[in-house]
Amino acid sequence: MRPLEPISEGRKVVLGLSFFVLFFAAWAVATLGGFVSKTFLADPITMVKDGWLLLTKFGFAADIGITIWRVVGGFVLAAIVAVPLGILMGAYKPVEAFLEPFVSFARYLPASAFVPLLILWAGIGETQKLLVIFIGSVFQIILMVAVVVGNTRRDLVEAAYTLGAKDTGIVGRVMIPMNAPEIAEILRLVLGWAWTYVIVAELIGSSSGIGHMIIDSQALLATGQMIFGIIIIGIIGLISDFLFKFLNAKLFPWRLA
Repeated sequence: MRPLEPISEGRKVVLGLSFFVLFFAAWAVATLGGFVSKTFLADPITMVKDGWLLLTKFGFAADIGITIWRVVGGFVLAAIVAVPLGILMGAYKPVEAFLEPFVSFARYLPASAFVPLLILWAGIGETQKLLVIFIGSVFQIILMVAVVVGNTRRDLVEAAYTLGAKDTGIVGRVMIPMNAPEIAEILRLVLGWAWTYVIVAELIGSSSGIGHMIIDSQALLATGQMIFGIIIIGIIGLISDFLFKFLNAKLFPWRLA
């Protein structure tokens, strides 16, 4: 291996799968070998059986669908608000000076701390879940997008002015196209954080969703079900991650240039 030396796609896939194989092998040895009590950590076989039971008899597929809807809904609302504000902050220094202190302050506030207040304000319905994800995502996206847009190459901006571009043209024809791949990458990263927020929202005052199933399983010491729920979250996240990368490559091919 050499620093930053690329590897083939085939080797990348093999190495990625190898880690999962080793992880599950170590898990199986620790639990099936009796090194860890199954009361505290179910073995892989029990986890698969419990997961199948959840899907076939307890309607867990509906819980998965509800959680996905909550993540997508809250995240899309956050992106609709945050991306334009982030572009304005990055492009115009007065807007940055006006908004950055509050955004920097708000992004350190944990979304989980708002759950009791949001239950008081919005009840325990879907609005509360969406707001938790919105609050947890929106300020992060705003600041990250502002940083990316603010680092637009000055030579491209000056060249556009030389060619007769107006201020709005600089933003719409230079800043946004140049930084669109990075903005999409920011959305991909923050989507992973949104999953954390939705599970927190579902652990309190919820009657459906993956988080609700996990907290119910805790009361029964059903560690197999809890692990299955956690793994489902990881699988969905991995699929969405690859989907983001695929769409990014298709929509913004100049990123690879």
